[in-house]
Amino acid sequence: MSLNKFLSLCISCVTLSSFAADWPAYRGPLGDGVSPEKIPGGWPETGLKRLWTAPAQTGFSSFTIADGRAFTLVRRDIEGNGHEICVAMDADSGKELWTAKLSLAKYDGGGDSGGGGDGPRSTPIFDSGKVYVFDAQLVLWCLDAKTGKEVWRRDLLKDNAGKKFTWQNSASPVIDGNILFAAGGGAGQALLGINKKTGEVIWKGQDDGATHSTPVLAKIGGVRQVIFFTRTGLVSVAPKTGDVLWRYKFPFKTSTGISPVVAGDLVYCSAGYGVGAAVVRVSRKNGAFEATEVWRKPNELLSHWSTPVVKDGYLYGLFGHAQYGKAPLKCVELLTGKEMWSESGFGPGGLVLTGNRLLVLGDKGQLVLVETEPSAYKEVSRMQTVAGKCWSTPSISHGRIFLRSTTEGACYEIAAAK
Repeated sequence: MSLNKFLSLCISCVTLSSFAADWPAYRGPLGDGVSPEKIPGGWPETGLKRLWTAPAQTGFSSFTIADGRAFTLVRRDIEGNGHEICVAMDADSGKELWTAKLSLAKYDGGGDSGGGGDGPRSTPIFDSGKVYVFDAQLVLWCLDAKTGKEVWRRDLLKDNAGKKFTWQNSASPVIDGNILFAAGGGAGQALLGINKKTGEVIWKGQDDGATHSTPVLAKIGGVRQVIFFTRTGLVSVAPKTGDVLWRYKFPFKTSTGISPVVAGDLVYCSAGYGVGAAVVRVSRKNGAFEATEVWRKPNELLSHWSTPVVKDGYLYGLFGHAQYGKAPLKCVELLTGKEMWSESGFGPGGLVLTGNRLLVLGDKGQLVLVETEPSAYKEVSRMQTVAGKCWSTPSISHGRIFLRSTTEGACYEIAAAK
């Protein structure tokens, strides 16, 4: 083989390998909103090639992509009753492969017009041939990924003295090793570590009220931990035992929606409804952890439910409370809370980090590629995608973008973009 052919083969392999990752959980492989894949260049003025669309009735669940399938939650009527449904689609074609009936679809109202919205809000997670779902009624489900057949279920309301809360559960399951983490139990068992194979409780503890926030896994001070964002604030526990490592008290009003954002030893948290934002530094001395407040901004930098991402010491996210259709994308210096720039017109959608760029999904279905540049807002590409309301997060897998609204799901090709 000639040197030129060898180099060409190597380049092809590198290009393909950069588009070869599953997206097995809410906000990506590590749950931090970061994609291991990169979007090359921009895309044509006509937009990316749409590979398929499929009905996705109601709700704000995002897509999980693994093992050639795309999973999400929808609401459907079955025998006259509304149910939440887990749907498995062929990732290449969007063809429906199976459905699994979950709990009854009961919500507090809000409808699907204006600022409200009903329907499933949690996103499934794929792990070792199984799909795990945490539905709105605080029921955990383990389903066979190939057939949708139920393996086990655990009802936190009945089995763990859980309590319903306004707008129902929105958190997604998180798994580390053999343990699935969830919040929503009652006194003394508000936080739970559950055996992913059997559904049995491995550990339980604390009295922290559940929120709409999905916990995150992180390694701080050399110690792996899972961080919950509860009604009392941030609570970090040891994954295997549930022992509390550190706490940070933070206000709660009505709803807390985002996941904690971890960057080294800094942790960002925020909520809407006039609460504001804060960053803490987590340190470890003589084996004990401590969270020290770096800054707090009451009623500023409100993260309603769209979780920001971090790149090179800067937060990039969709900020503002109830700013439907107009919430701005902002760049904020993580260490100081200083706003670097703000670009309005996105609404409370979702975003992920791909290389040095942001893939932002606005609430009206506008998909925008933006440079992670703290000096100024720099838009690379923009296109209109699905109809309906998009209060979900885009997913990137195997050179494709998967996204959905309250009306439809869609898949777009990016591997061939120039």
